[in-house]
Amino acid sequence: MLWLNKYLRNVKIRVKFNIFLMLIFIIGISLSGTALSAVLQYRAKEELTSKAMILFATVNSVRNYTQQRVNPLLLPKLETESAFIPEAIPTFSVREVFENIRSDEEYKNFFYKDAALNPTNLRDKADEFETQLVEEFRSHPQNKQRFDFRNLSEGKVFYVARPFVVQEQKCLQCHSTPAIAPKSLLTSYGSEHGFGWKLNEIVAVQILYVPAEEIFNSVRRSFYLVIGVFIGVFVIIILTTNLLLKEAVIHRIRKIAKTAQEVSTGNMDADFTEQSKDEIGALAVAFNRMKCSLKISMKLLNEKKSY
Repeated sequence: MLWLNKYLRNVKIRVKFNIFLMLIFIIGISLSGTALSAVLQYRAKEELTSKAMILFATVNSVRNYTQQRVNPLLLPKLETESAFIPEAIPTFSVREVFENIRSDEEYKNFFYKDAALNPTNLRDKADEFETQLVEEFRSHPQNKQRFDFRNLSEGKVFYVARPFVVQEQKCLQCHSTPAIAPKSLLTSYGSEHGFGWKLNEIVAVQILYVPAEEIFNSVRRSFYLVIGVFIGVFVIIILTTNLLLKEAVIHRIRKIAKTAQEVSTGNMDADFTEQSKDEIGALAVAFNRMKCSLKISMKLLNEKKSY
């Protein structure tokens, strides 16, 4: 701190003023940048959550419609048809509808999955991360939803996960034991997977992945744009302030200093001309009075010497 005080004593007013402004700017941009980043991150997360909730509502509507309207119509055929009819299964309908949604360019990188520990179709097999979610929901059944970020090979994604609970007895017709499962189901998928489910058991997670990279890239662009505007405004303020400082303070002080130098070398005709009524004007008036006093003192001194 001592070296700073020593340094500041030896620099010009403009430099001191600019250092002061720079310190204010650095503190201000740090605080405002932190706050802005937090706000933008929050808004991005809100946007991701909003998109995920809309899609979740869509897939669950498809699931409920299939379970209540389509499944009762197709279930009798599962025993008579040689080939399994996957459209009778809500998970299949949800997956196919969501794949249709993904054909839209806006949603091509979105992904939905009924990630089960022991699925009939191994396509729905939970990976290690999704398995941990299932176990977490089983350990904390009071939790009904979880959302966070996850890094995949495709990039950073935002996920929303909900526990999938076996709530209806008729679901167990295809998932309790191979003995009561439709023959067409066994023919298509075998008897090794998708059985042993129990009523009211959490057997999977409904998980929706929303791509986050583009949204966070947009957040970063917005952040850099706002910070760039702040810096631009600060540069304009610095230039304008320096111009005003030069014209309103420094130039006038230099003029007074030059006049004082002339007076100190004996030029008593030099005047501290200053029209302004501000502090610098008052300083010029004080110097003029001092010059007059000095002039009178020198005159009296000369007269005394002449005697």
